[in-house]
Amino acid sequence: MDPDFGVTVSWDTSPLEGYSWVHVPNRSLRPGLGRFFGLINPGLWGLIRDGRFEVVFVSGYFYASAWIAIFAAKRYGIPILFTTEAHSLRSWRAQSKWKLRFKKFYVRRILSLGKMLLTMSSGSFQQLIALGFRESRIVLSPYVVDNDWWTRKAAEVSREDARAALQIPAHSSVVLFCAKLQPWKGPNDLLEAFFRADVPDSYLAFAGDGPLRASLEQRALELGIADRVRFLGFMNQSQLPSVYRAADLLVLPSHYEPFGLVVNEAMLCGLPVAISDRVGAKFDLVHTGENGYIFPVGDVNRLAAILGEILPDSEKRARMAAGARQRMETWSPREYVESLVRAVQLAKK
Repeated sequence: MDPDFGVTVSWDTSPLEGYSWVHVPNRSLRPGLGRFFGLINPGLWGLIRDGRFEVVFVSGYFYASAWIAIFAAKRYGIPILFTTEAHSLRSWRAQSKWKLRFKKFYVRRILSLGKMLLTMSSGSFQQLIALGFRESRIVLSPYVVDNDWWTRKAAEVSREDARAALQIPAHSSVVLFCAKLQPWKGPNDLLEAFFRADVPDSYLAFAGDGPLRASLEQRALELGIADRVRFLGFMNQSQLPSVYRAADLLVLPSHYEPFGLVVNEAMLCGLPVAISDRVGAKFDLVHTGENGYIFPVGDVNRLAAILGEILPDSEKRARMAAGARQRMETWSPREYVESLVRAVQLAKK
């Protein structure tokens, strides 16, 4: 049961294939995500003590297991690499000034434990500079997906068949929302903007599930557009290339989004994107007018204007789709690997 999707899910893509790995058992009495003590893997201490590692890569500090790894690395003199995708201290939960001051205090001190810091966007790079870290300790490490897999799978999809599966006419224009139906993802903003744009022969598809689904369905009925809105529910990764290929524009109106890998996926599948200015992908992937749009978070009228501009214009959509694919040519696993190797080399000095 995924508490955010609100449904039982079964992933159809293994994250463990293609490389060697070791399972370190979780000994938490209440195992699970979202709680500090939900992950307690004491075996990490012995693994780090005996593993003769050159560095320890820590991808977060929210769970007890991360601190087992951090303390073990410090105890045995192994450099730590921290990674962060945050481009702002502000989050869905941390909004008030006193929370932000406290967060700045502890984030600086925690990240100071790392020999090198990897940032997943130029926005998170600048955030670390603002926190007082030297550029020499920071490496931009692009936040990527498997570019080859997404482009290959997208090329295998028949757009006509993908449209038919969604019961959408081949000639219509389609807006896609692909995320959990949670308040901070902003699906309500998109639904209202789609209604206000009032573009003839256009459809809106929600790929994802979550607690807002029932209220979104009710609102679509109230607005009189339920016949042009599709709720697809939870979609496994293998299904997403078809969904992207069926669409003409991805919209990610999140009120908080450190990066947004869904942007990578959509652009690799040839979709222009419209994202709020709280989405971290804006710093490196989206160039306004070339492959997408950036709008002020919560600005429903501006988003409606974007929909009204691009949905009727097939030539513009095609041009921006080509721009999206081109941008992703240099934001790929190749650049990620190069940056990670560079960070390891610097950490060893």
